Amino acid sequence: MDRYSLDRIYQAYFKDVYRYLFSLCLHHHTTQDLVQETFYRAYLHLEICKDEKVKPWLFRVAYNVFIDWKRKDNRSLVLDNSFFHHLADPNNPEEQMLRLEQINEIRSIISSLPEQQKQAILLHDFGGLTYQEAADIMGVRLSQFKILLFRARQKLRRHNERTELDE
Repeated sequence: MDRYSLDRIYQAYFKDVYRYLFSLCLHHHTTQDLVQETFYRAYLHLEICKDEKVKPWLFRVAYNVFIDWKRKDNRSLVLDNSFFHHLADPNNPEEQMLRLEQINEIRSIISSLPEQQKQAILLHDFGGLTYQEAADIMGVRLSQFKILLFRARQKLRRHNERTELDE
């Protein structure tokens, strides 16, 4: 692939990679660094991607960048909600506030999941990868991935049911 191809890959997948990495680290500036590192590594190793689908390969690169960052940086994370405050919404302020509360609640629930369950739900449900692609990225068997995804969804459903009962 040439530089032109990398530009097209960047334009096509930047938002997906950014959302995925932001969901993992929950910090805008760190996410920017991780996205930059992801596309830098992709540029260096584009020849590897010739036989693979681009999106799963790029998510694998992003996942590896995140794991490398996490290993190097064992400090506590400061959550930055500013990303969600800048979402464009044509609705009135009250609906925007309700939507923001829902987004923050979902983000909070997902961030409370065990690491592998969080990865599974982010890669498949939010990243749009197939079961097999997501399992390969995580380095687990397909059956184990399905179990992780099932358990993550189950915890989300239970939380949703408890919330509905409280209302």
